[in-house]
Amino acid sequence: MKEYKREANMDRENVWADKRIAVAGVGGVGGYLAGMLGRACPHLTLAARGKRKETLQKEGLTLHSDYHGEIHIWPESVVTMEELPEQDYIFLCVKNYSLEEACMELRQAVGEDTVVIPVMNGVDPGERTRHFLQKGTVVDSLIYIVAFAKADDSITQQGDFARLCIGAKDVNEVNLRKVQEVAALLAAADIDCEIAEDIEVEIWRKYILNCAYNVETACYDNTIGQLRDDPGKAAQYEALVQEAYQVGLAKGVNLKKEHIDAIIHRFYHELADDATSSLQRDIRDGKRAEVDVFSGYIVREAAKYGVPVPVSEEMYEKLKRICG
Repeated sequence: MKEYKREANMDRENVWADKRIAVAGVGGVGGYLAGMLGRACPHLTLAARGKRKETLQKEGLTLHSDYHGEIHIWPESVVTMEELPEQDYIFLCVKNYSLEEACMELRQAVGEDTVVIPVMNGVDPGERTRHFLQKGTVVDSLIYIVAFAKADDSITQQGDFARLCIGAKDVNEVNLRKVQEVAALLAAADIDCEIAEDIEVEIWRKYILNCAYNVETACYDNTIGQLRDDPGKAAQYEALVQEAYQVGLAKGVNLKKEHIDAIIHRFYHELADDATSSLQRDIRDGKRAEVDVFSGYIVREAAKYGVPVPVSEEMYEKLKRICG
């Protein structure tokens, strides 16, 4: 296991040594980012609560990563969101339904020069974060990763990929500079990252993938391999992709047919047979699930724009029944 303590970071030529960096929400995605950032950022604070906060304070954070190996880090401090002092950079990694509450709890941690990077599901966390905070700079992002917290509060990252994409929906000199800063920070932490020319397109590409991947795995409680092996379910997967694509087009997103072809190709040829989704795992574990993010949003937007989405509607109703 590679273990990185704060002192060990000082032998790097590290422009981040005096920056205050926080990860708010230390689940699968937040835990992965924290584990990687902890190797490069001596002033890393984690915001958590309850049992997870206690574990992080006593034992640090352990990341079991297929991509990077075994990593253990000791953050400089572990606090609740309400206790977090003003930061230079905040990676906001909560569930979409908790975003407003998290932003209210983090208001004292966000100054005019703070950069907030919401790394979350859905198509509008950046816009909503700007609305709730009304200060600082919000950098839009998405992440391709399979990661989750285990019962012992360690983090598991599966597969040979974990990639962030960042960008600015409102393109101006200040925002572009902040995007470049975040990219440099991620590079210092060995986190794969690219800057998108059109971040809205990239966010929608991932969202369309999840409208099929998360929704159908959760509806049937099947792995990707099980869905692929059933011609009827595979056809439904393609239909979910196509329906979300049509909604995106109706909203004016600059999506291309090749984007959708790539998502469907990934389903048949790239995703692991045993792959499951965060929505599926949350429902299976009896947790509050992001059904409205992956399914409800697309159904409501389809109705608004007059786009027929029969398979999405059917699965949304089924997921609501499953979740009670």
